[in-house]
Amino acid sequence: MPMYQQGNSCTSEHALQNGEVDPAVKALEARQDEIMKKLYELKAAVEGLAKTVTTPDADLDLTVSSSLSPQSSSSTTFKGTTDLDTLLGKDLGALRDIVINANPAQPPLTLLVLHSLLCQRYRVLSTVHVHSSVASVPPQLLSCLGPRHADSYARHMFQLGFTLIWKDVPKLQMKFSVQNMCPIEGEANVARFLFKLLAPYPSDPALATLVDSWVDTAFFQLAECSAKERAAVLRALNSTLGRSPWLAGPEFSLADIASYCCVLQSGSASSAPANVQRWLKACENLGHFSPAKVLLQ
Repeated sequence: MPMYQQGNSCTSEHALQNGEVDPAVKALEARQDEIMKKLYELKAAVEGLAKTVTTPDADLDLTVSSSLSPQSSSSTTFKGTTDLDTLLGKDLGALRDIVINANPAQPPLTLLVLHSLLCQRYRVLSTVHVHSSVASVPPQLLSCLGPRHADSYARHMFQLGFTLIWKDVPKLQMKFSVQNMCPIEGEANVARFLFKLLAPYPSDPALATLVDSWVDTAFFQLAECSAKERAAVLRALNSTLGRSPWLAGPEFSLADIASYCCVLQSGSASSAPANVQRWLKACENLGHFSPAKVLLQ
């Protein structure tokens, strides 16, 4: 947005004899600064609205909550560094907004945990919408990203937008750049994308493959298969967790997040073996899994 350039109207007659600026000029400059601040906020809000309108999801009925999610009392530290400009493209003034379409019949527990972790790392503007294809959703789904924040209109205060739309879709979808990318489909794939905003994938190919293998096992066996296959996965989890504190070794990873959420969603937590029970409690002690547990109560 081109900046307004004030003409050189302040001549020597506006200065006091001791060299100080005339109070009237100071007041005028302060007023101009305030106007420019409001214009910047309006520009950011309009660009964010334009981004929403240019998606196929423009028929949103209801904005339920917006929040600057609070920092968690527990902190999870990941190895490696991440840079939003590198991962999502240069910030050109408009809020970088991740938009997720999810079916309320299948709440994406993994993404709620990752949202909590993102709020620990970044200033996140979190918003929940209900699409016209959904008649109603339970109250806990409307508040799953946290309470409304008083400064939610000031989009320039935030580093990242996280927009969750409850919509009648057969499979979870995520869009970031509406013009330049196809939607990412499936909770497992979206979880991989979001986790990379927190930490790079392991540089060791064997370790990266191990993480991916557990993520796929969680979503395609724990979450979708028969009781017999779930029991086999729980035995494999128990064996692995008998040798290391986390599924991919000494470090907490996406494998733990995905597997924890799928164990809970499958209803297997209460009957899980001893090592799995210990690991479930260790995950909960990190403090980021409460949004997932609330939706299952």
